[in-house]
Amino acid sequence: MRLWVTLSLLTLLSGCATFAPNPPQDQSNICEIFREQPSWYDYAQESEEKWGTPIATQMAFIQQESSFRSHIRPDRKYYLGFIPGPRPSSAKGYAQAQDPVWEEYEDQAGSLFARRTHMKHATDFIGWYNRRSQQQAGISLTNPEHLYYAYHEGAGGYQRGSYRSKPQVLSAGRQVAARANRYQAQLNACEAEFQCRKFYQVWPFCRS
Repeated sequence: MRLWVTLSLLTLLSGCATFAPNPPQDQSNICEIFREQPSWYDYAQESEEKWGTPIATQMAFIQQESSFRSHIRPDRKYYLGFIPGPRPSSAKGYAQAQDPVWEEYEDQAGSLFARRTHMKHATDFIGWYNRRSQQQAGISLTNPEHLYYAYHEGAGGYQRGSYRSKPQVLSAGRQVAARANRYQAQLNACEAEFQCRKFYQVWPFCRS
């Protein structure tokens, strides 16, 4: 009986751990994203208050990295068309964080219960990483393009200018910057919808 109960609990917990919302239907508009998933606004706002990266920049990073798919990983290489090989990297989740840097985040700012497949932890990770890029490479938290280059290449790679010889990284950085600017303009017009909506939030103290 005890074994059955234990197995049932493990199955239930496993199911909960893999549950995640579907990607937003309209990823071009941050207002629509937060209307589908209002808790994501709360997570990004908490990260901004803690680390300083604007909400719009966090969401632009996540859209670029995973298109808001929680469990995405790099595709495997297949040998002979059907034999699965290793993945090209350990990147995983909304922020596509790799194992070594995720472990650093857990040690320095996260917890053993942080999950790359949960938006709360993904936004906090991006905020933490960008603060580190600011401290190590002197990148402004209001410069999403260069924050992304450091996110992709690491602070050392960024300082060496490794991104300059990588057209795909340069293109992605420009896309992130354009998306962050568009998201910010949209958020300026709709952010009031997502503030002060909980019973314990009292205007004007909960307004950003």
